Amino acid sequence: MPNPSKCFRLFFLFVFFYSADAKAQFQPALADSFLNFVVANKERASLYVTYNGTAIIRLNENKLMPLASTVKILIAIEFAQQSAHAVINENDYVSLEDLNKFYIANTDGGAHPAWLAQAEKNNEIVDGKVKLIDVARGMMMYSSNANADYLMDRLGFDNVKDNINLFKLKQHTAIFPFAGSLFIYQVPRKSTEEKTIKALAKYTDKKLSMEAYYNHVDLKEDTGFKSTFKPEQLTMGMQKMWSDNLPASTTKEYVSIVSALNNREVIDEEAFFTIGEVLEFPMENKAFQSVFKHYGVKGGSTSFVLTHVVYFTMQDGTRVESAIFFNNLTPTEEQKLEKWLDAFEAQLFFDPVFRARVKF
Repeated sequence: MPNPSKCFRLFFLFVFFYSADAKAQFQPALADSFLNFVVANKERASLYVTYNGTAIIRLNENKLMPLASTVKILIAIEFAQQSAHAVINENDYVSLEDLNKFYIANTDGGAHPAWLAQAEKNNEIVDGKVKLIDVARGMMMYSSNANADYLMDRLGFDNVKDNINLFKLKQHTAIFPFAGSLFIYQVPRKSTEEKTIKALAKYTDKKLSMEAYYNHVDLKEDTGFKSTFKPEQLTMGMQKMWSDNLPASTTKEYVSIVSALNNREVIDEEAFFTIGEVLEFPMENKAFQSVFKHYGVKGGSTSFVLTHVVYFTMQDGTRVESAIFFNNLTPTEEQKLEKWLDAFEAQLFFDPVFRARVKF
């Protein structure tokens, strides 16, 4: 069964740090493949890129699209804010048993197990516990949905949602748990996919809150809900419906969020230390430190969605903020775009000749 959410591959621009001739390291064929796909499929794409505060690329920038794991940026911001105000202590330990209550096997493309394996390798797990800061980093670096759902519960859903108002976002749908929402999208034993999708369409058409539904799916308690989850009932049609109804926003809105982070605005100054730990983790690499003052990144994907947000300020003061969203992809298209994405962004950000070609 294809997984409804996959661990998004980290985007590193190492070619620019290990070669004196960065231009020679571009991958124009991959960048062109990505660009050609966008040109041929504009209705399924949204791009918004700003360069030193000026929008240089805009395509369907106000179109509401599913965010997938990119919505975790707002969770990271709330985590940083609460840490700065000592509402939480990021060095407190969390039981892996408590975290695993939010984990549903085979639904996140191996993201959560991959994070746990790395945490074990790095000796971050002590007596079956891990620090809260490492939970947040696992949410961002490995895109663990279990970590995201745990943090939303611990930080408070209302507090996470309040960031929509904090950043004055006008286009952003409700935020709700990743794992809990999956329970809606299963085909009952005595029904069919078609009948179930029609029934759910009535539910979503009425704009009933999936968060309200989640209140009945309390994964923190042993209510038996996890035993009712049947991966084989999560058909591709149901996965598509789940994907379509994930929290959504626009590329322009998310560029506005990361522009504030890039300029060290809106949130408290003390919170940017934790933003650095959680969202700007590429800066832990010395090669990044030689080129950037700060650099943040988060992406997301399902079999039908690809989203990617990047922001950075270079040592020379150059600032870039970028959001690229796709929806209604086929699984094969999603995989190809993911393979081409880093080459496209590399040339878009650092090759003015290529950048001049990207006009919509």
